[in-house]
Amino acid sequence: MKIGIYTLANDAVYDQLVALLNSIEVNIGDIPVCIIPYNEQLDLVKQEVNSRVNVTIFDNSESIQRWEEFANEVWAVHPGAKASKLSRNWWSSGHLQRKMCAFDGDFDAFVFCDADSLVMKSFDGIFEKLNTYSFVFDDWIHSKNRIKVPLNVPFLEQANLFTEQQIRPRLHCSDFFGSKRGLFTAADLTKYKKLLIEQREVEWLTAWWDDAHLFNYLTFKSNLPLFNYTLSENGEDRTGNCAIADLFVNINNVLYNEQGLKPIHRLHYMNYPTIDFTRLCSGENVDIRYKEEFLHYRFLKHPESRPQNFYSPSFSEKFSRLYKKATKKVKMLVS
Repeated sequence: MKIGIYTLANDAVYDQLVALLNSIEVNIGDIPVCIIPYNEQLDLVKQEVNSRVNVTIFDNSESIQRWEEFANEVWAVHPGAKASKLSRNWWSSGHLQRKMCAFDGDFDAFVFCDADSLVMKSFDGIFEKLNTYSFVFDDWIHSKNRIKVPLNVPFLEQANLFTEQQIRPRLHCSDFFGSKRGLFTAADLTKYKKLLIEQREVEWLTAWWDDAHLFNYLTFKSNLPLFNYTLSENGEDRTGNCAIADLFVNINNVLYNEQGLKPIHRLHYMNYPTIDFTRLCSGENVDIRYKEEFLHYRFLKHPESRPQNFYSPSFSEKFSRLYKKATKKVKMLVS
C-alpha cells in the first residue's frame, strides 16, 4: 500500500510550506509528500520541490476541474448565494475545495495537512486506523455551538431528518484528516450534486462557501466509518492542536499537550494571516504564538538566513498597510 501526505499551497504560503516540509522530514522521516496547487502561482513552490527528494506537485487537472465545478455549482444554489454581489465576489474566489483532490491522487492511504501547520509526530497511528476507518480526524469542531458547526443542526432537526446526537459525533474540520484514495468518485460527485441541488440538501450546510461544510456533507452522506481522536475513549489521544488557543510544552522543538505531556499530531496556525509569516521571516517582530518553533523549522536547512534581530514597523507603515488592505478589499467586492 502506497502512503503519503498531501497539502495545499502556492507561493503566498511559501514560508509556511517550507516549515511544514521540514517538520515532516524531521518528525516523520522519509515519506512522500504531494502538494496540491491552490492556484497557478507556483514559481517558489516548484523551486522548493526541485530541491527535495520525494516531494511532488499534484498534476491531475481533470480532478482539479471536477472538484472546482462541483463546489461552484453547489454553492451557487446555497441560500447564502442570495446575498449581495459584494459578498459573493469576496468569498467565492478561493480554491480550498481543491484539497479534496487528495481522493484522486496516487496514495492508497494518506493524511492531508494544511500548509499553515507543523507536524509534531509520526502518522503511523493514523495509517493504522485507516485499516478500520475510512476517515480519521483530530479536531474539536464537534464541541462548538450548534449553530456554528458545519451541518445545520436546527434545520435537520426541524425537518425530522436527524437528531443533534446523531450529527455531532460525525462533525469534523478539513485542515487535517486521514483517508483513502477513491472514496469519492466522479459518479459519487454527480450523485451528491443532484441531491444537493435538486433535492435542496444544500440547505444542510450551515455556511456558504466553506470547504469544511461541504466535506462534512460528503462524509455524513457516505456514512463510512469515521474516527476522531478527540472523541477517543483513550485520554492519551485527546489533545489540542491550535496555536492561537492551546497551550503546549516544547521539548526539543516538539510540542506536547500541556496537560499530561501528550504528544500532538500537528500545530495548526489557524486564524493567523499568511502575510504575518512572510513578515516574520523577513525580520519583523510579528505577534505569533509559537513563532520560535515556526522559525526553527522554517530555517532548519538554512539557519544562516534566519533573522537575528527583529524590528517593529513604524506607524506610517502600519497605516499604509491598512489603507492598501482596505483598498484591495473594496476592489474585490466591486469587481
